[in-house]
Amino acid sequence: MKLLSALFLALALLAAGCSEPRKFVSTDLSMVDWGKDFKLTDHNGQARSLADFRGKAVVLFFGYTQCPDVCPTTLSTMREAMTLLGEDGKRVQVLFATVDPARDTQALLAQYVPSFHPSFLGLRGSDEVIAATAKDFKVFYVKQPGKTPDSYSVDHSTGSYAFDPQGKLRLLLRHGETPANVAADLKLLLAGK
Repeated sequence: MKLLSALFLALALLAAGCSEPRKFVSTDLSMVDWGKDFKLTDHNGQARSLADFRGKAVVLFFGYTQCPDVCPTTLSTMREAMTLLGEDGKRVQVLFATVDPARDTQALLAQYVPSFHPSFLGLRGSDEVIAATAKDFKVFYVKQPGKTPDSYSVDHSTGSYAFDPQGKLRLLLRHGETPANVAADLKLLLAGK
């Protein structure tokens, strides 16, 4: 009887060690047929598309520099995730696409975005290009009037999109997710999961 109990215990431990592979914490978007590419200009004036980052995991977030909460929090979370990734962080590209191109000039993006991490890139385009890109990524944004014409705010979607190194949209990273969970999901993407 002791031998049978020991055998069951050994099988249980073996089964626990062979459990399912780790799953993503973030929302899996692998089956969607949208968000395939963009054509925007980075804060250095270079035209960019998703193909420019092939071989890297890419995180794309839509926001604006005068955002009081969601945008700086998201960029800070990504900075912390990059630190947790260590050397793997060199294989991740974070992109911040402005939904406020009227105020978010190339110069402002060049100052703001890399202040969170030197590898992060700000992206912009005309109002029409940003609107079309946001629509393709199912991003909502709308201006809310302020006390003066230039003091408006912009309500916008808060998730970030993660692409695998082959350029396929794979995940929606929720706003407020921990840097550790973001880093773990990005590690899975980098490992080809």
